[in-house]
Amino acid sequence: MRMTEAVDVVVVGAGPTGLLLAGDLAAAGVGVTLLERREHANANMTRAFAVHARTLEVLDARGLGDELVALGRTAPVIGVFGRLELRLERLRSRYPFALITPQYNLEGLLERRALAAGVRIVRGAEVVELRRRADGVDVETAGGDRFAARYVVGCDGVRSAVRRLTGIDFPGRWVVRSVMLADVRLTEVPADAVTTNANEHGFASLVPFGDGWYRAIGWVAGDDRPDDAPVVAQELAGLLRRVLGSDYGMHDPRWISRFHSDERQAVRYREGRVLLAGDAAHVHSPAGGMGMNTGLQDAANLSWKLAAVVRGRAGESFLDSYERERHPVGKQALRISGAITRGVLSAPRSVRVRRLRDVVMPWVSRLSSVTALGERLLSGIGISYPAPLGSHPLTGRRVPDLRLADGRRLYEVLRGGGFVLVAQGHPVPETEWLKIVSPAGSLRTTLLIRPDGHIAWATEEPDPERLRAELERWPVRS
Repeated sequence: MRMTEAVDVVVVGAGPTGLLLAGDLAAAGVGVTLLERREHANANMTRAFAVHARTLEVLDARGLGDELVALGRTAPVIGVFGRLELRLERLRSRYPFALITPQYNLEGLLERRALAAGVRIVRGAEVVELRRRADGVDVETAGGDRFAARYVVGCDGVRSAVRRLTGIDFPGRWVVRSVMLADVRLTEVPADAVTTNANEHGFASLVPFGDGWYRAIGWVAGDDRPDDAPVVAQELAGLLRRVLGSDYGMHDPRWISRFHSDERQAVRYREGRVLLAGDAAHVHSPAGGMGMNTGLQDAANLSWKLAAVVRGRAGESFLDSYERERHPVGKQALRISGAITRGVLSAPRSVRVRRLRDVVMPWVSRLSSVTALGERLLSGIGISYPAPLGSHPLTGRRVPDLRLADGRRLYEVLRGGGFVLVAQGHPVPETEWLKIVSPAGSLRTTLLIRPDGHIAWATEEPDPERLRAELERWPVRS
């Protein structure tokens, strides 16, 4: 009989969400074992390819943002419904664009970071049993490995074993079937970073991976064949010609398949010492490229909270804020991607809808207030968390990358994994989990920044006693 290994946290699923979470926890001094069902990552089958501005900021706070940008292609303008343009170049961010890069590039960076921080990755480990205890969770794999964990986080995707074994409901339904998906080469290079359109024939899109391969996506209007229905390259190429006007010399697909898209969300993200993140907690249409981004931001929200609880700097009830903050964000992602999907799917079915779209969308694009909201929501820059009654208006908002008096950027300081107090002078002592910096320029607002880059507290009237009282609410003790 194999011995049971004791570990602080077991993370299940070595996709982007699980890798980011595990790396954060290990960097904070938490013992982490990462279990992955697959023996090897299959780079060719990656589905995600868009990394939005807020996610790039999250990666920048881990020293990975610029490195990932160098591996992809930037898209400062994104077309929606074929007519509406979101000009991400207007975002107040160090990354005013969507980055087009295959998921495996991001996974490679996150895995390297996780291993360097001390994460143990076990591949070929399919979780088959969870037994919850008052002080932890016992995990068993199909191979007989056993782990006694204080906490378990399921980042194991839409078919999450952790969610199923914990008994958390995952209600929802499919929204589109028989979407063709392939990685192909092209003879002609499209002019746009993302080439997409919808008309009476269906929907089609081409996205470059930056290495000569392109992701081709297509849906034939009215087609609802099952995922296992045969699909050939000629069918997809013909759809590209009818919808995009050209198949760009599509050839040599390295794989091709069908898939369907669900809209589902877990009714809760936490059941005692078991938590969910990423696609295990929410799944939706790939429209808008928000799935992987939402999962990575789940991990950034959860990691510092879970580390604080495991390290004894916060009580277990502190984890309640994870679901309270992230469940509404997941619901919002479902609504946005669902609206884009339904807008695309309705166009082929109705000449009236297409004509209305062609007239209305260019007009909407000229309404800066409407498009600015869309840009902030799609990019994640506009996500904020609920604040206590009477809080400063900035509380809960994402903080921009402020310039500091010593020449550094705020997100460089956030790489330490703790809180950052932006204030004139040093009104309180620093600790391992609280760094104090002075702003460059004339910023008069004192800001307490959470490790995930959101504002925990702000004031225009610095008072050391009031500040010390506020800090008691947060895990900043060594």
